[in-house]
Amino acid sequence: MLYVEILGNLPEMAVDEVRSMLELGGGEIAGSDYLFLKVSGDEKAFPFLNRLGLAHEYGKLLVEADSIEELLDKAKEVEWPIEGTFKVDTETMANCRHKVTELPRKLGAVIHAKGFRVNLSKPDTLVRVYCGEKLHAGIRLKFFDPKDFERRKAHHRPFFRPISLHPRISRALVNLTKARRELLDPMMGAGGILIEAGLIGLKVYGVDIKPEMVEGAEMNLRHYGIRDYVLKLGDATRLEELFDKRFEAIATDPPYGTSATLAGRRREELYREVLESINAVLEPGGRLSIAFPTSFDGEKEAEKVGFKLVGKYYQKVHKSLERYFYVLEK
Repeated sequence: MLYVEILGNLPEMAVDEVRSMLELGGGEIAGSDYLFLKVSGDEKAFPFLNRLGLAHEYGKLLVEADSIEELLDKAKEVEWPIEGTFKVDTETMANCRHKVTELPRKLGAVIHAKGFRVNLSKPDTLVRVYCGEKLHAGIRLKFFDPKDFERRKAHHRPFFRPISLHPRISRALVNLTKARRELLDPMMGAGGILIEAGLIGLKVYGVDIKPEMVEGAEMNLRHYGIRDYVLKLGDATRLEELFDKRFEAIATDPPYGTSATLAGRRREELYREVLESINAVLEPGGRLSIAFPTSFDGEKEAEKVGFKLVGKYYQKVHKSLERYFYVLEK
């Protein structure tokens, strides 16, 4: 068994991101305890779990218990896959119902008695205990360092535009498409979604109607070491004229402009035409991740075009912007 600790800002979206990666990697979510997901899966899932955006970490789940005493008893019977030194670290979640103050010391003593050495400052292996309704203990395999995502925020890029999704959300939108080979962003702006897709090994395709955005997106992609890309100057409502192929996955964050027109169109009209254009270049069974302000009924309009809703997630950005992220399947 494995575990994934998701972030709490968009929990439903985070759960579905994990589920999408497990569908690619051969596994499934077997249970949850607040932000802790219990996962059935093995090493085949690791390359896909490594892609996660809305997760704190994942690891190998070794012990589950209803009490501290049960946890310590079970820990004595477990073969701990510890390399080098170790440290026990406790995560007290909002629903924790156990007194775990002394647990790191007690569990550390059990593991130490098996012949492993403790190092509290720089351990080679981190033993993680999660306290929720139950107690869960395991070995951390991967930590998603927030600094890695922060370094890719809009103001750190060579071509800077202030309106951009957080890199974690961009990564999740890519993963929710279940892309294996490639991804198209037909309204790419400065290329934030393409950066996240490129960093996980996908070939990326981007379109924007403004020449400065095409040049800027290329500058950003190259800055982050992404070389497998095709960028085009063009109109997202006429994608069939730009490409003679179909795409397995599309993710985009259209402009939400409150001005009367966007590229010469009313906003709602633009959104409808973009949905029709995307549908025309998406493979049957392919997925689209897209954001719309709450004032636009993305679900109803997408269904008119022929999409099926797979997921819908609400986010309040600030007082004047509330949006839904949609995952749609053709």
